[in-house]
Amino acid sequence: MRIVACLVALLAMASPVRAQQGPPHAFLFGAWTGGLFPAAPQMTAAVCLAHPTVIFTQDILLRATLTEFTYLQRQVETVRGNGANGVDFRFLPPTGKLGGSGLLGPVAPPAVGFGCESPDVLHVERRGDNEIAFPGCAEFPNPLVRCPAR
Repeated sequence: MRIVACLVALLAMASPVRAQQGPPHAFLFGAWTGGLFPAAPQMTAAVCLAHPTVIFTQDILLRATLTEFTYLQRQVETVRGNGANGVDFRFLPPTGKLGGSGLLGPVAPPAVGFGCESPDVLHVERRGDNEIAFPGCAEFPNPLVRCPAR
């Protein structure tokens, strides 16, 4: 029985198909600019990182808007590869208070999305190592580019 288990383990290691390293959206981690507007060509890291449009982390997505001083935050519920060149996000509903209360208790803040079919989803299309797009999301009509490291 041990010999069979060892052979299965050796065959699995020799297989050309490797398990994916990290979450399906790991290629997005970091700061991106554009989307709301066309990204400036040959942008420096200092200019880009001064106010990126979207910041991806493993569990949180931050986005800038034209009307707020602070980033709006969405907590990731699930991320899955869409079989093509991208991923699909589903976000948790927003929590917290708006400062007042409704008839039946605290009022949750409205869900802020990306102009997609629902505020709780985001589709990301990978167009290259440093360019992505949010297809079908009206608030982000332009591609986004990764902020350079230097």
